[in-house]
Amino acid sequence: MTPAMIDAAAVRLAGHVRATPLLWSPALDRIAGRRVLVKAESLQHTGSFKARGAWAAVTALAPEVRARGVIAYSSGNHAQGVARAAALHGCPAVIVMPADAPAAKVAATRAWGAEVIPYDRAGGEGREALGERLAATRGLTLIRPYDEPEVIAGQGTVGLEIAEQAAQEGVAEAEVLVCCGGGGLSAGIALALADRAPGLRVRTVEPEGFDDTARSLAAGRRLANPAPTGSVCDAILTPEPGALTFPILARLAGPGLAVSDDEAVAAMRAAFEHLRLVLEPGGAVALAAALWRGDDLAGDAVIAVASGGNVDPELFARAIAAG
Repeated sequence: MTPAMIDAAAVRLAGHVRATPLLWSPALDRIAGRRVLVKAESLQHTGSFKARGAWAAVTALAPEVRARGVIAYSSGNHAQGVARAAALHGCPAVIVMPADAPAAKVAATRAWGAEVIPYDRAGGEGREALGERLAATRGLTLIRPYDEPEVIAGQGTVGLEIAEQAAQEGVAEAEVLVCCGGGGLSAGIALALADRAPGLRVRTVEPEGFDDTARSLAAGRRLANPAPTGSVCDAILTPEPGALTFPILARLAGPGLAVSDDEAVAAMRAAFEHLRLVLEPGGAVALAAALWRGDDLAGDAVIAVASGGNVDPELFARAIAAG
């Protein structure tokens, strides 16, 4: 992985993904006790940053390989990103999704024309083995959600935008909080910032009890989560940090952070009240850490990546109504 790969991905993504805004609210600053800037990737195509990595990976394939079709495994956001990229390139897409994935994410994936194959995440069925088996038997190219160089490069374009936007805001030094599952977004942003804005340092944020990246960074080796499910933050529940992403984060990121499910839901409410952003729980954990983990942060400003907004309407309504 090199910054040049991210630059190349940015060229292929131009005109096909949105340059999302860096938002600010004085009310969030008061809650956090410092300046809070929010990178609104929930406004991206398909509702999350995953549209970037998926487009980068699909466009990197040779035309004859792409025409045979692609396959991915995902709880929903990578699924939609790959389904969209495949549909817009006229190639088949098969998506392996957990049977307990939010219904809105399954419906949105199918809406792009993808075939959805469910698997029993709660029962311990492995999505990786299923995805690799289907790729081999059907002749499809597997696009992994985070341990894929071109996916990491595509996600790194978020970092390119943050570097430019932070400079426009006069922020040269800050911690950049990133919602983290397997680490593709975190690693891509860390690589981009190390090259373009070395005063900005990535900090991963995860749900409590599923903080495998934070624990792995502290231990200096990859550690797994004890359970596959059990948090409302479904978008960022992964077995362990990626084999490609973890070395990047170990070299470039600061210590990881974790927030509770209640804090993630409260951050969803704060994003809606003060920025009119719709976030899903897993896409709100970075903002939650910015607002309520101030003692663990350095500096007068913090940048939080709001990574996705694909939330079931019922869950979102409950979060807002909770007050």
